[in-house]
Amino acid sequence: MGLALAAFMLPIRAIQGLFAMIVLGVLAYAANNWAWWWSPSQINFLIFTAVWTLLALIYLIIAPARYPTAAHKFGILVAEVLTMLFWFAGFIALAVLLTDVGCNGRRGQEEWGPCRAAIAGDVFAAFEWLLFCATTLMAALHCWRTRNERSGKHDPAMEVHTHNTHTHTSHV
Repeated sequence: MGLALAAFMLPIRAIQGLFAMIVLGVLAYAANNWAWWWSPSQINFLIFTAVWTLLALIYLIIAPARYPTAAHKFGILVAEVLTMLFWFAGFIALAVLLTDVGCNGRRGQEEWGPCRAAIAGDVFAAFEWLLFCATTLMAALHCWRTRNERSGKHDPAMEVHTHNTHTHTSHV
């Protein structure tokens, strides 16, 4: 199972990063064009969550591969859980706001650019939450499987593996 899981980790992390950048872009547009002097806190929170995700992904990708001592299994789990909870809270809060302000297609505001951008951002945020549910589950299962071990090592299957095509040969 570990090798099959490791093969999917790079594409999952890449999609998580791509979705975070999409959410950041469309919600930055929505926040900028929502009103002359303010933007809803729900949109601002999801912008924060997208930036948090990009920073968390740096840790989740680089630490297990390059700095194994910094990639403690509980550190990985905490980063995954926090990010998953941020996405859940953010996309639910924005969905409620969009319904309250009439971005649900009933009042004609769904044609308003910031409204459409916020809807698109919320859809991507929901998918981002699902992706982090999956990776959080993987990290939690590793912590559960290794609960009786004293080692804090991360799950090697959670590492982003790249195939190195260069071989290093040493001439003595």
